[in-house]
Amino acid sequence: MIDHDRFVAIVREAGAIAHSHWPGSGHDLQSWEKKPGDPVCEADLAVDKFLRRELSALLPSAGWLSEETIDGPERMDNRLIWLVDPVDGTRDFIRGHTGWAVSVALISEGRPLMGMLSAPARGEEWLAVAGRGAWRNGKVLIASKCTDLSGARIPADSLMKEDQLMLTVEKPNSIALRVAMVAADEADVIATLRWGFEWDLGAAALIARESGAAVSDAFGHPFGYNKRDPRSFGLIASAPGIHAQTIEHLAVRANILAAKPRD
Repeated sequence: MIDHDRFVAIVREAGAIAHSHWPGSGHDLQSWEKKPGDPVCEADLAVDKFLRRELSALLPSAGWLSEETIDGPERMDNRLIWLVDPVDGTRDFIRGHTGWAVSVALISEGRPLMGMLSAPARGEEWLAVAGRGAWRNGKVLIASKCTDLSGARIPADSLMKEDQLMLTVEKPNSIALRVAMVAADEADVIATLRWGFEWDLGAAALIARESGAAVSDAFGHPFGYNKRDPRSFGLIASAPGIHAQTIEHLAVRANILAAKPRD
């Protein structure tokens, strides 16, 4: 069995390392683009290095898949893998905004067993254990019970005309934190229509699911993890009562966009 307390302590320390680089605390920060529109900063690399060392020591049998580490086929041979986004929401991080988090999940046979988000700039720690529930700062999370997409709260800066039946609420840059908002009943739905990576979803999807939310790709299919191609199209995390409505509402756009060539 994994040492649960040690896992939490490692992710908490990773959050502290990221926070020590965060411009919002007055720190200078080196950042650059991996490719146009894809920012990375020194905190991403420092946290990735720390987590790989500490999590590998905690569970030596587990493989590794991280946004900031070159992927290798050897992870496919592992029943267990660590799934890591060292700083999810790098744009907010670089700007000194609070909408970022360290995201870590332990995956077994393609399913999340444990997930944690450390968001020290917001004073938040989110944790979930499969079959045992989800918590923020130790408080049990119970997801939204919304039953009508009209009037549903969605974290967004603005909405397309066809989506304006919904109501916008705060949108952190971190997709993981937006999913967690559904788990905390601070939003009713979060939806994306783009190709995303497993490390964006592992911890947050488990937190949402364990809170009672419904989570799927844009077509309603469950997520799998440790796939050869670690991408899925779209994300819908919502109150169970509006999950089918959301899939239907987005179906035409989802089919068009998913058919386009991937980057």
